[in-house]
Amino acid sequence: MRPISEEDLTARARIRDAAMGLFAEQGVKATTIRGIAEAAGVSPGLVQHHFGSKEALRRACDEYVIGYIRGQVATGVTGGNLERPEFIENVHRTAPPLMKYLCRALVDGSPEARAMFDELVSVTEEHLARESGPEADHRARAAVLTAMKLGITVLHEHVSRALGTDIYSPPGAIRVGKAHLDLIRPEFLGQKLFDQARTGLAKYEGEQ
Repeated sequence: MRPISEEDLTARARIRDAAMGLFAEQGVKATTIRGIAEAAGVSPGLVQHHFGSKEALRRACDEYVIGYIRGQVATGVTGGNLERPEFIENVHRTAPPLMKYLCRALVDGSPEARAMFDELVSVTEEHLARESGPEADHRARAAVLTAMKLGITVLHEHVSRALGTDIYSPPGAIRVGKAHLDLIRPEFLGQKLFDQARTGLAKYEGEQ
């Protein structure tokens, strides 16, 4: 699991988290430094002290999201922790605000959002290349899988309505996770990884 660093207990982290929430809800253009400061419980001057400008704060949010995703992939996939229910619980608890931010950025469109999407494709491609032979078109598979997974978050309100459950709640996240595994061939992810994910999700469901 991703440890909580000292930074996450500071005003800088509160500002970053507040900014991510407002950027996701309102978009970057409609969000102000003053609004971010109010949401974080700090002064506008402190926001500028830590980040300098709204654009620099947005870049810090981008970097944090990508770092989070890389960290979770390293811990869950590379570290073999997908079968641990505490890992799954941690992801379900911490990921939603970041994914909402990422998807709003992708919908709004910007060079930075395109760069984040490309980074996610690269992370996915690295894993797929380790699990199957060189004859597969890993880049195409990674791009399509990334778009499919992000599409669930972009359409989260519609998916939640269709399921009758908020997909960011434990029951909704479990249903989506199980459906995702049902729709992907085990050999695509790698049988070992697939089995770990299935086991971890079952254990997590049993604890709810």
